[in-house]
Amino acid sequence: MTLEGILPVWKPEGFTSHDVVAKVRRILGIKRIGHTGTLDPQVTGVLPLCVGRATRMVEYIQELPKQYEAVLRIGLSTDTEDMTGTVLAEVGDVSLTEAQVRKALASFIGEIEQVPPMFSAVKVDGKRLYELAREGKEIERKSRKVTIHELDILDMNLEAPQPEIHFCVTCSKGTYIRTLCVDIGKALGYPAVMKSLIRTSTGNLRKEQCLTFEQIEQLKQDGTLQAHMIPMDQAISHIPAVRLDSVEAVHALQGKRLKLDAQRAEQIGAADALLRAYSADDKFLGLFEWNGASRSLSPAKVFL
Repeated sequence: MTLEGILPVWKPEGFTSHDVVAKVRRILGIKRIGHTGTLDPQVTGVLPLCVGRATRMVEYIQELPKQYEAVLRIGLSTDTEDMTGTVLAEVGDVSLTEAQVRKALASFIGEIEQVPPMFSAVKVDGKRLYELAREGKEIERKSRKVTIHELDILDMNLEAPQPEIHFCVTCSKGTYIRTLCVDIGKALGYPAVMKSLIRTSTGNLRKEQCLTFEQIEQLKQDGTLQAHMIPMDQAISHIPAVRLDSVEAVHALQGKRLKLDAQRAEQIGAADALLRAYSADDKFLGLFEWNGASRSLSPAKVFL
């Protein structure tokens, strides 16, 4: 059986996202595998891999909101914004109230501006920022807009000389949780650093569905791994769906532009959109661009 779909991997500490892809390629004996979002080596958590034809879904899964659990330490800052870096500033006796902390975190919900950290993979003039940082250089970076959808406190220890806040955040693609921790510290008037980070979900793919390397290897040997993989269309269930009749399905698989009847066109709406297309017997046909003005579907990704 040819393996195909989304393989939800639990990334261990010490691996880059590329390391995970390389490891799973060796286990499965499949080259066509892609990851759906970079995680720093020290970060653990959900890393969906697209296997086989599902690699064509990478761009859509990458865009999904991510959820993390992080621990923020107040009273310490480093050049990497996490515990792996060189200490830049330290305060030994931080004094904060619960009300101050809750007010500060609440102020970050919504669209915010972030300046990417120097130790990041952002490219400036063709060079990665972390490469410049390792050379001891720091350059001006443009701020970016990101969205914090939810930010909830899970636990707080405000009695310690350097208080720690354990929180859960749901955010848009491209959000740096390290930088969020630093900015929360600034809002509270103290240096701050990200102590630890776990990614708990990517879109609707959650940690409960994830497999370790050992589990993947065992399931592959047992011949049951496919049953633990997520069908590619389920991983993008946030995209609206349209059902086609038998003739339309044939034309869709041939990559033809389809004109839909008035009833379905009205259900979809006048706005242009990306849609998942299914046959009458529920087979996933691919992704199609809906043109509201012409009431037509054009192929974006067709799965023969």
